[in-house]
Amino acid sequence: MCVEAVVQRLKGVISVKSGYAGGDVENPSYEQVSSGTSGHIEVVQVEFDPSIITLDDLLSVFFTSHDPTSMDKQGNDTGEQYRSVIFYTSEIQKASVELFFKKLETDGVYSIPIVTQVKPAGKFYEAEGYHQNYYNNNKNKSYCQFVIDPKIAKLRQKYAHLLK
Repeated sequence: MCVEAVVQRLKGVISVKSGYAGGDVENPSYEQVSSGTSGHIEVVQVEFDPSIITLDDLLSVFFTSHDPTSMDKQGNDTGEQYRSVIFYTSEIQKASVELFFKKLETDGVYSIPIVTQVKPAGKFYEAEGYHQNYYNNNKNKSYCQFVIDPKIAKLRQKYAHLLK
């Protein structure tokens, strides 16, 4: 999961867990999620210290490594299980995300509309062990080299001040 590799390199991030959310199947497997039959999407659960990194900083990094204008698609992955969603855990987070979206639109950052949904966090299911810390454990795999490495390079270039 690309976002996991990017976010875990940021100062103030306490933990990052890959998992699944947004669907109806209890304790879904990767196969169920990736097949699109569970209603879940691949997500990361991020715990962070807001005295070190702000939600706006996290959102800025997220939108640098994730396409918020693509419906049901991220990179080569297509299907509802790859839709763009931010799950919030408080009304304050929801308001912050919505304000951030308005700023992106006002600043004309994207030439087409942002389709990222903002929804209350429901049940989070931690992904299988082999998905956790995936990039760090599999840097030599072609997916990591061709998809994640460029995102890490962009992170270093644009957000060096936020890196651990």
